[in-house]
Formats: sequence, structure tokens, C-alpha cells
Amino acid sequence: MGMDMNTIKKMIEEGKTALGIEFGSTRIKAVLVAENNLPIAQGAHDWENRLDNGIWTYTLDDIWNGLQDCYAKMAADVKNQYGVELTKIGAMGFSAMMHGYMAFNDKDELMVPFRTWRNTMTEQASNALTESFSYHIPQRWSIAHLYQAILNGEEHVPSIKFFCTLAGYVHWKLSGKKVLGVGEASGMFPIDITTGQFNTKMIDTFNELVAPKGFPWKLEEILPGVLSAGEDAGCLTKEGALLLDPSGKLQAGVPMCPPEGDAGTGMVATNSVAVRTGNVSAGTSVFAMVVLEKELSKVYDAIDLVTTPTGNLVGMVHCNNCTSDLNAWVNLFAECLDNFGAKPDMNDVYGTLYRKALEGDDDCGGLLAYNYFSGEHITGFEEGRPLFVRTPDSKFNLANFMRVHLFTALGALKVGLDILTKEEKVKIDQMLGHGGLYKTPGVGQKITAAAMNSPVSVMETAGEGGAWGIAVLAAYLMNKEEGETLEAYLTNKVFAGQKGSTIEPDAKDVAGFEAFIERYKKGLAIERAAVDCLS
Repeated sequence: MGMDMNTIKKMIEEGKTALGIEFGSTRIKAVLVAENNLPIAQGAHDWENRLDNGIWTYTLDDIWNGLQDCYAKMAADVKNQYGVELTKIGAMGFSAMMHGYMAFNDKDELMVPFRTWRNTMTEQASNALTESFSYHIPQRWSIAHLYQAILNGEEHVPSIKFFCTLAGYVHWKLSGKKVLGVGEASGMFPIDITTGQFNTKMIDTFNELVAPKGFPWKLEEILPGVLSAGEDAGCLTKEGALLLDPSGKLQAGVPMCPPEGDAGTGMVATNSVAVRTGNVSAGTSVFAMVVLEKELSKVYDAIDLVTTPTGNLVGMVHCNNCTSDLNAWVNLFAECLDNFGAKPDMNDVYGTLYRKALEGDDDCGGLLAYNYFSGEHITGFEEGRPLFVRTPDSKFNLANFMRVHLFTALGALKVGLDILTKEEKVKIDQMLGHGGLYKTPGVGQKITAAAMNSPVSVMETAGEGGAWGIAVLAAYLMNKEEGETLEAYLTNKVFAGQKGSTIEPDAKDVAGFEAFIERYKKGLAIERAAVDCLS
């Protein structure tokens, strides 16, 4: 696993490294990896989106200053650790938070401030397109932003020459190529999984829909090209090299992999790009992605469809609330202990209370809780009120109390996933858990296995994140053998020998979670009353 300094130094000098940079919503992160895909240097730049005339955005200066600072810190890390200047890189890739809207005219100028995925001003367009396409088009998708701008009669629309996402924009400016990886593209406009390209039937539908407006463009003319993982997406140009590294040390000509979205890099970083696998990320919010074997039979508002970086269809369930309420209760218990003069370590408090949940009744002894700090679209709430409810004869003890708060952390997610597993009969062979819920070994994992009725694994090194994921995609472009799939590359070259633990679903836990979720659905009227009555 480990490499000595001289080996790494030689690799850096010979340009056998791969660089991945990801624009997250609060930080831009760069990871340089060695030939064995292990990180050898990194850099990061913190940034904040801003509300400009009611629109969540980042300016072009935010983007480029942030990217340059992040790259410079990574290059400085190389110099500090290995005593060499970074001038050659073997391959590189860029990823960013998906969706959103950046529109350019024929002079390549951005015509309106970048609209990020956070904006929720496209409801009218989202509903209309979902109906026209018979395909779920969430508000944050680029096509919903474009159509809303058309519905609003915005004056920039006739002048659009090209529109794309943040990752697509950065890649274009560095390589001169207007392309996206298929996973990122799937958050702009629906993908036809038989071709791995944008769905042409839906493009025709869109063109007909807007034909009366008489725009000088057709949709296919202003969309980026679509590429799959491992395909050539161009090279770093001379101008691009100076944009990334104004010091002029970085040499141009670096091969670039298709730019991807944070969903795709997350799948790569958790080795869940193969069909019937998936991953669940559980922290402040929670989402699960499952790689599907076929198209769904109908449109579901709760299921977003995107693709893997190789073009396989992915069903995604995203919920706003996960661990915030659980954390609030753990903090209350810690405060209680503090008042008794015990000064417990928070890791101990979490560990002890989480493990206690495993001693509870299968169905939490009849207790009910809702962890809604904010609204939850899957169950139809635009606002939330955290709640704990019981009957006089529920089994109210610490184990059941902790268990119900762990169960409810996955409650809305379970409602969404049940659509996939029960109505669409989707098979899941393996889920990979990552995020705060899995810090206490075995507990969050066991509860997730019960909720999903599938084995759940947690990797020892879950936490390399999306910047590492896009670095691995760049390395795949550079190092893949003839005919080697991304799935095979990840399993054999990247994750081989990685330690992790897998927990199979326990039949009693599964039955207990089913009983809980029936109570949860029945009790939604209580949550509704709380929202209505407590302002």
C-alpha cells in the first residue's frame, strides 16, 4: 500500500499522477493520486454561495479565484512533502455539484448569473416538462431552468449559443471542449440508456413545445456533447494551463476525462457503479442511489433518475432530514450528564447511546418520531416540526427511544426506496453506507440493512470523497487496459484488498422496520397538525 518518498517523487516528475478537482457547495477540493490511486497531495478552498436578486449563485471570479487557490495549495503541498515543483500531470478531471444553469452567447459571455441547483424557482417548468416527457424532471435540472426562463420571457434566451453546468463550464474553459460525462449530463436532460446520449425523442418534444417562440436555436445545438467514463474529453490547452496555474509552471497537453457530477464521483468513490449495487450517504441529509437493471415502468415524483459515469440508469431518493434530530437528543443526554458532573467524551456518548438502540424491541416498542427540521417532499411537507409521540402503553425506555430516532432518520428514505423495491421490484445485492450515521461501528449499518432489506457495507476508508472519485476517473482514462470496464477497474485496481465490514439484514429487524414504517405513514397527520399549529 505505502510507497517511499523517492518513488512518489519520481512519479510526480514523470507525470504519472492523476488530478481530481471537485467544486462542492462549500469547498473546492483538489486531490492528486499516485499510480496505485492513493492520494499523495491535496488542497482546498472554502467558498460560499451568495443570494443575488433572490438567486443562489457564485460569480465567475468566485469560480476561477477558488480554482486557482485550490490548485496552488495542492501544488504547494507537493513541494512541501516531496521537494519538487509540479509541472507535469498524467491526467486530470473536474467535477462539481450537479444541475443548475449557465447560459452563454456567441461571444462566450455568461448572460445571466450562474443559477445553482439550490434555486427553487422552476416549479412551473418542472411540472410542465415532467408531463410533456412522461419523465420526472426535478426543479434543479438545467432543462427546467431553461424552460422556466422561456416561460418567464427572459430576454437572454434567444441569444443562447450554449448552456451547461458548472463542471461543464470549467472543463470547456480549460480544454476548449463543450462536453459532459454522462452522469453529469443526466442531471441536465434525460439520457437514453440504450445510446448513452441525450434522449432524442424528448429533444424533439422540447423543440415542438418552444417552436411558437421562434428562437434561432434548436435544443440539440445548444447542449454539450455526452461522453462515457474512459472516453477522451480533450486536453488542457495553453490558455487552460494558465487559467488553472497562473504561475505558468504547469505544462499544457494533460489528457482530461469527461467532467462529472458529485453523484457520479460519489458512486466511484464508494465502488457502487455496477448494476444492483448502490450507496447511501447519511449525514444532515440522506440520499440513496441504486443502479437499476432497466427503466422504471412509470414516473415517480420521489425518484430522480440519473446515470452512472458509464451510462447505467440510477434511481435516486433524496431526503432533507437525517441526523439533525438524533444529534439534538444525543446533545441533550450529554448536557444531562454534564449537569451531574460527568464530563463524557462525545464519541462515548454517541457510541453508548447508538449501541443501546440495538437492545430495543424490533419495532421500537410502539414509539414514533419525526426528524423533520425542514420540509420533506417525499411525504409531502414543505416545512417540518421534529416530533416524538407515544401511546400510554408504548414501551418507553432508553433503548426503544434511541432505536426510534435511528429508525426515523431513515423513515422518509424508506418510503422512497419502497417504491423501487416493492412497486418496481428492483433488486439490490449490496449497499454501501457512508457519512456520519455510520461512525459508530455496526449500528447505523444494521439499521440501514433493516430499512433496505439488503446487505450494507461500510469501508474503512469511506471518506475520500468526490475529489478523489474524479481523480480515479482521470486515472482510469490514463491507465485502463483494452476493454477494461470501469466496474472491473474499480474492483480490481482501486478497491482490491480494502477492508470493510458487511452486515446482512436480520429478519426480525426487517419486520420491525416494516411495522415502524406503517406507524410512521399513519402518523403523518400528526406531523401535519404540528406544522399547521406551531408557527
